[in-house]
Amino acid sequence: MDRSLRNLLTGSGPVASFCRYALVGGSNGLVSSVAVTLLALVLPFALANAVITIASTLVGTHLHARFTFTATTPDWRRHLQSAGTAAAAYALTSAAMLLLPRVCADPTIWTEQLVYLTASALAGVLRFAALRVLVFDTTPPRITMPKAPVHLTPSGFIYAFAANPA
Repeated sequence: MDRSLRNLLTGSGPVASFCRYALVGGSNGLVSSVAVTLLALVLPFALANAVITIASTLVGTHLHARFTFTATTPDWRRHLQSAGTAAAAYALTSAAMLLLPRVCADPTIWTEQLVYLTASALAGVLRFAALRVLVFDTTPPRITMPKAPVHLTPSGFIYAFAANPA
C-alpha cells in the first residue's frame, strides 16, 4: 500500500480522521440503505426505518469511536452525545429544506438538491467537529508541573526547593 494512503488511513491528524469519518459514515449509510429496504419487505417502512436508524446510529458511533477517532469503546454517554449530533444534523438539513420555499417561491428539483446537499455537507462537517472535539476527544489532558523556585547561593550554585526554606 502506498505510504501516503497508509498515513491517510492510520494518521491521527484532522485530515486523516475526516477521511475515515467520511469512509465510515458513507459505508454505514450504504449498508443502512440496503438494510431498510430489506426490512421494509416484512415491516411497515416507517418501523423499518426507525429500527435501522437506531441500529445504524449505534453501529456508526462504535465505528467512529474505534476507527475514525481511535478512542475506546463508547459508553452510553458517548452514544447519547453522538445521537445528539445526528439529531442536530437532521434539524439543520430539515430547517434548510423548510426555509427554502420562503426564500425561493418555486424551487426547481435542482435547487432543492443543491440546498439539501449543501446543508448536508455543512451538517457533516459540523458533526465531525463536534464528534472529534466534544465526544471522542482522545487528546490526553495536559498536566504541567509547577516549577520550583530557583535560588542562587553566594557561591554561585543554583538550587531549587519544594517548600519554603527555614
